[in-house]
Amino acid sequence: MSDPPIEFGTDGWRAVIAEDYTFANLERVAQATADWLHDEYGGSPSVVVGHDARFLGRQFAERATQVLAEAGVHVTFADTMVSTPAVSWATQAMDCDAGVVITASHNPPEYNGYKVKAHFGGPAPPEMITAVEDRIRPAGALDRSRPAFGGLTSEGRVALNDIRSGYLNALHNALDIDAIVDSGLTVAHDAMYGAGQGLVTDLLGADQAIPLRHERNPSFHGVAPEPIADRLGELSDTVANSDCAAGLANDGDADRIGMVDENGDFVSSHRILALLVKYLYEERGLSGDIVKTFSTTHLLDKMGEQYGLTVETTPIGFKHIAPKMSGDTVLVGGEESGGIAAAGHIPERDGIYIGLLIVEMMVKRGKTLSALVDELLEEFGPHYNYRDDIHIREDQKADVLDRLDTQGGLGTVNGHPAQRVETLDGFKHVTDTGWLLIRPSGTEPVLRVYAEAESLKAAEALVKDASRQLGLND
Repeated sequence: MSDPPIEFGTDGWRAVIAEDYTFANLERVAQATADWLHDEYGGSPSVVVGHDARFLGRQFAERATQVLAEAGVHVTFADTMVSTPAVSWATQAMDCDAGVVITASHNPPEYNGYKVKAHFGGPAPPEMITAVEDRIRPAGALDRSRPAFGGLTSEGRVALNDIRSGYLNALHNALDIDAIVDSGLTVAHDAMYGAGQGLVTDLLGADQAIPLRHERNPSFHGVAPEPIADRLGELSDTVANSDCAAGLANDGDADRIGMVDENGDFVSSHRILALLVKYLYEERGLSGDIVKTFSTTHLLDKMGEQYGLTVETTPIGFKHIAPKMSGDTVLVGGEESGGIAAAGHIPERDGIYIGLLIVEMMVKRGKTLSALVDELLEEFGPHYNYRDDIHIREDQKADVLDRLDTQGGLGTVNGHPAQRVETLDGFKHVTDTGWLLIRPSGTEPVLRVYAEAESLKAAEALVKDASRQLGLND
């Protein structure tokens, strides 16, 4: 019988609890992390460990800690549920060699996962992930006896730490929280039952933050905690029917951002990224590169050209962006799925920081979020995006990708000839009026189809036509 598969996807290892995500497999991954840490940093490496709100999160985090500590790694353990950005912040602030978060991010509730953070306070780059994967031992090769968690803390091999409070202080220093509070603006915050619970309220106060889905519910009421438009109905209604200036939403581990404007209308990550570039460059006087993933708006290319900023495109996955942000040369980095980082904070996606930075922009500019978006599109032209996630069997996904590879992509999409097909990560068909990208998910049995055009209707038409050509509508 072969060993259970343990493979890291776009952003860590994720699997269904009690199937492949078991204590035994978690121990294999934690031991591989310890082995890598010793090989890379010598005899006394250090790591931060935290967990989000998912089922058995605390227990899985303690088990990983037991393995790490027994292997000679000093562990700083978050004493409460924390977000992924909080662990990344602590890894950097405490000068640790790595961070580990027990989380499956935005995946459905039956999943849990294991994210690795690099010493600079961001996602582990691909070469680091590969190094950990290569050290995963066969099933049954580990000694299953572990020292008690309580004993490890009393011996000083594991240090409990109030990481949440330290992270909140870091956010207060990175943002002009006083200006937001003094403005009197009220925002709604949808934590989607995840690790972001209470953070906005703690920063702004109960009078200026309306909490939604802030209670503990490891099943997320059966809905994957991903802050996309069709899962934010309650947030949209709350904002539209109150005096809220905006609504913020975060995924299960609070590293992604979703937003709605004062009318309850969804504001895409493409536009949030562009707004951040405009605000940081024009209002804060900052400069630097714009780093975006392959599926992110070409609006950023236009902005880079106008502002004289270099725009770099990476494969999809924030792990490709984070190492570039570890220095001082990047202004904004992000991806269309809501993972965004900006200068002035850690080189990591942080849904709380990004959401409140947009609110800060609203305060400083004295404009509503919808007015800021209108201003952006008037200056740089209309850019509308549409995405369809098509659940598909792995064999079907392989057939589609083989067909695209063999014929060099689709010749036309919705009547528009493909001027070129770019293959940095998937198959991007660039036309005279927009683009269409077909790419497999790295963590789910899903084929993602993205498009950008001069109107939402035109972008949707590109996706629907590509799906029809590939037989994905059957």
